[in-house]
Amino acid sequence: MKTYSYPDKYIVKPISKLDAEITAPSSKAHTLRAIYIAALAQGKSVIKKPLLAEDQMYAIEALRKLGIKIEINEITEEVIVYGNGGKFEVIDPLLYIGNSGMTARFIAVLGSLANVDVVIDGTERMRTARPIQDLIDALLPLGINEKSRNNNGCVPIDIKANTFLGGDTVLRGDKSSQYFSAILLCAPYAKNDVKIITQGKLVSKPYIDITIGIMKEFGVEVENHNYEEFIIRAGQRYVARDYNIEGDYSSTAFFFEAAAITGGKIRINNLYQNSFQGDKKFVDYLEMMGCKVNRGNNFIELEGKPLSGITVDMCDEPDVAVPLMVVAAFANGETKITNISHLIYKESDRINAPVAELGKMGVKALASNDSVTIQGLGVDKIMSAEIDTYNDHRMAMSFTMAGLKIPGIVINNPKCVDKSFPDFYEILSSLY
Repeated sequence: MKTYSYPDKYIVKPISKLDAEITAPSSKAHTLRAIYIAALAQGKSVIKKPLLAEDQMYAIEALRKLGIKIEINEITEEVIVYGNGGKFEVIDPLLYIGNSGMTARFIAVLGSLANVDVVIDGTERMRTARPIQDLIDALLPLGINEKSRNNNGCVPIDIKANTFLGGDTVLRGDKSSQYFSAILLCAPYAKNDVKIITQGKLVSKPYIDITIGIMKEFGVEVENHNYEEFIIRAGQRYVARDYNIEGDYSSTAFFFEAAAITGGKIRINNLYQNSFQGDKKFVDYLEMMGCKVNRGNNFIELEGKPLSGITVDMCDEPDVAVPLMVVAAFANGETKITNISHLIYKESDRINAPVAELGKMGVKALASNDSVTIQGLGVDKIMSAEIDTYNDHRMAMSFTMAGLKIPGIVINNPKCVDKSFPDFYEILSSLY
């Protein structure tokens, strides 16, 4: 992973005319899932064009501690994983996962396949504000015995070795689809069939589609009964293979946001229309607001036009809700983003944090427990501000783009973009 230096405060320089072409970074979701699946497969898999950001490095380090040999070739842009067929001979039982919620959730299941007990630990926010108790509870009927050491559902979490028996379980769907993905991904290595029954509404369904799609490409089938029930038959095994990572709609959303806010134009390559990524709908939402969009087989062009407010349900696209909130500030009229209660469990509280920062810019925004309503000011009335990022990469990137139009936007702790997009500010500088 290439390292970048950052100032404590990043002063965003406005851009006079945005007219640029960039290549989408590789998908965070695809990279992480492919690495975990390759670790479970037997033999050598080559993950091509992976995203190597902070979350991926925590995942790789955790898997290495679980006994998996992983090589990184930055010249050829490959991660080579030597899977051990679902057997984990632990080298170090303490698995530190930083602020990576996805790594915590996936290792919470995968760790049960280890030969000795292991412990997951992370940052202070992971220890206090990102509970996974619903996942822990759902694992118990499957035989997996683990416990939050501080009894708050957060890390540190102690996981008993060799306990994934299989069976039926019920899992709440309203907090994170990653709970489902974590069980699905590891389920082929349980001793018996695994059935997951969804309780209540299921959020972020496209991420489950990504999980099931990659599992299939590595040789494992999942029965998906309308997202209400998932069945994974025991005895299936992943087959090691080479796997190419597609471009990331989540990360490119910020550059589409930039074009929408500035009235400029951007073309982003390495984006595919047939992708399972739900965040590709971000472009649809910008089009609804007035932007002009041209879609090709492997690219999207977007040109900013006068913006109008919209009402949109973003239950399945939580990672692009914050950039849409910022775009909404520049629109004429009201924008309401609904069905997003699960955003409070992200790297920051992505309902109340963006509302607070929009307020600094003079934008009236109202948060409820599951929605945000923004009264757009258009492009002439928004004020400069010093933006707190709450150590949240998507907060930093979303509000940075406001500074391309509004002079005097300052981003505190820009380094937090390392979590998903280490070269974000380098690519941003190429736009001028």
